[in-house]
Amino acid sequence: MRKLLLALACVAGLSTGVAAASDAPSANREAASMSQAMMQAIMVQSMQVFDVAEDVGFDEAIESMKLRANTLNFKMVADLPLSKQVEAMGLPARPMQILAFCDAAIANEMVRFNIIFAGYLPCRIAIVQDEAGHNRIITLNMDMMVNAIDLPPDLRRKAEQVRDTIYSIVDAGVHGDL
Repeated sequence: MRKLLLALACVAGLSTGVAAASDAPSANREAASMSQAMMQAIMVQSMQVFDVAEDVGFDEAIESMKLRANTLNFKMVADLPLSKQVEAMGLPARPMQILAFCDAAIANEMVRFNIIFAGYLPCRIAIVQDEAGHNRIITLNMDMMVNAIDLPPDLRRKAEQVRDTIYSIVDAGVHGDL
């Protein structure tokens, strides 16, 4: 029941998102009417967290994901070593890096179908070392995104292709498949 409520909340948010974006005060009122617990639940459900295998190092996981993306002809459009930027500012940081990937043609079709999808672009995969020193990979719950809106069959197949590609890239990082 909880997942159904979360899915309904996401669909409502996606279907009203275009109007809300043009009317920021209205968007704030709508968000305020949702409980903080509901918003937290939506945030948690919208992400997926994967534990990297113990024998796979941080850099090995990153290289594995980059290699898999290249093998699948999925363009890496950004590599953001955030922890290195934080350290350059003189602050301590655990390893944290964000990789961004995109199929520009499919992204264009998704945004043309519903402008709200622009907020999900490009597809991001983060790798973060937690407090205990374990590497974790975090990405958008792609099933939630694919199923939140009724997509035309052809566009749904393309969205599922992107989902499968992202999960394959994550899997390579989790297992260190160089």
